[in-house]
Parts: sequence; structure tokens; C-alpha cells
Amino acid sequence: MLGSAASNQIGAAVGAHAFPVMGPGGVVAVRQIVAAAVLIPVARPDVRRFTWGQWWPVLLLGLVFATMNLSLYTAIDRIGLGLAVTLEFLGPLAVALAGSRTRRDLLCAALAGAGVHILVSPGPASDFPGVGLGLLAAACWAAYILLNRLAGRRLTGLQAPAVATSVSALAYLPVLLTVEFEGLPYAVTAGLLSSVIPYAADLVVLRRVPPRLFGVFMSVHPVMAALAGLTLLGQPLTVHQWTGILLVVTANATAAGAASTARS
Repeated sequence: MLGSAASNQIGAAVGAHAFPVMGPGGVVAVRQIVAAAVLIPVARPDVRRFTWGQWWPVLLLGLVFATMNLSLYTAIDRIGLGLAVTLEFLGPLAVALAGSRTRRDLLCAALAGAGVHILVSPGPASDFPGVGLGLLAAACWAAYILLNRLAGRRLTGLQAPAVATSVSALAYLPVLLTVEFEGLPYAVTAGLLSSVIPYAADLVVLRRVPPRLFGVFMSVHPVMAALAGLTLLGQPLTVHQWTGILLVVTANATAAGAASTARS
């Protein structure tokens, strides 16, 4: 989970260099096409043998892939990074809270949510379409967790993300006709780091980890983004950001410890 989050945020930092040239939609389109081009040869899904019980979660997952990143990037452009990220985290936080079984689970989820809020310091916004897009990204992230787990149980290997990214890539093909390709190397790198690796890693993880624990651990994404800014872009962190990181790390360590104890 930590490796998936780190790869995702490093890829996002690289992909941001292509935004001025290709726009968020162009970068997302390249990401999905790169992911499909890598995952299909690796997974080699035999779609002719898929049953409807295997097809429907994969098709919905493809829709989620197509919507999730575009809605987040557009929300960031309209209402800023802090509020957009906080709204998006409501998705995995809702999954964590819905699956909570003990007071410790609830405390971990609440602590992670507070840490993300402090870390990104969201401000108010009157841009209701931007807020709506942030909430759409949250719903997509929650659906991603549940659908990835379900599809991973019904299909072996990496077949589920391979077919889902192909569905998403097909939907984005018309976008490629309207973009400039000067930022293509950045977008391709983002596709590898922010799509291929996380999609595959998350699928494997969700076969072993309960959705509530996974939902809490998604709070490491803004932490990884902040650390990537510190190490790769030379952006120093403030006291309140370090405080938010400490809360998130504490919540995740507690949740992971509780899950390990429950298994043993």
C-alpha cells in the first residue's frame, strides 16, 4: 500500500509538467492508454470466457478509472489542491467508517481524516461545480476500492485492471485527437507510475486486506504528495503539515497493528 501510494504521487508530480501543454484530460487519456498497453500483454485476459458476473464489475471499474482522475484534476484546477484532496479522501474514509467494527477502527478513521484535513489545510470555496467534482472523485475512489476487491476475487492475476483500463482507454481515444504531444514523455511516465503500478498493486493488496483498513491507509496519499514535493521539488513543509503527517502515520500504524492482532 505504501509503495502504491508513493508511485502514484511521484507519477502525479511528473505528469503535472504536461498539464500546461496537454491539459488534465490529455494526461489522463495517455495514462489509461499506457496502462492498458502494459497490462494487457502481461495479464492476457481471455474475455471470451468471461461470465456476466465477471464482466459487470470490470466494466464499472473501467468507468471509475475514466472518471476518477479527470474529476480530481479538474477539481484541483477549480478549487485548489487542499480542498480537492480533502473532498476526495471522503471516499475511502467512508469505506473505512462503513466497515468499522470497533471503536478503535472508528478512531483510526477519524484520526486519519483529521490528519488529512490539517495536512492540506483546505479553504472554503464558492465554486460549486468544483466542489461537486471533488465529491465525484470521492465517490469514484470509494467505488474503486470495492470494485477492485470484487473483481480481483472473480478474476485471476491482473485480468481485472487490464480489461478495465482498456475500457477506459477506449473512452479516451477521441481526447488524443485534440491534445499537443510536447508533454508526452511526462504523461507516459505518469501512466506507468500512477496507473500501471498502483492498479496492479492495489488489486493484489485488496485480495489480502479488508476494505476498512485499505480505506484508512489511503490517507497516506496526501502524505506521499507532500513528501514528494519536499524531496523532488524542494518544497519545504510547515509545522502544521508535519502535524498532519504525524496524525496520519499514527492512525495507519494503529489500524495496521489492530489488523495484525486480529489475524493472529
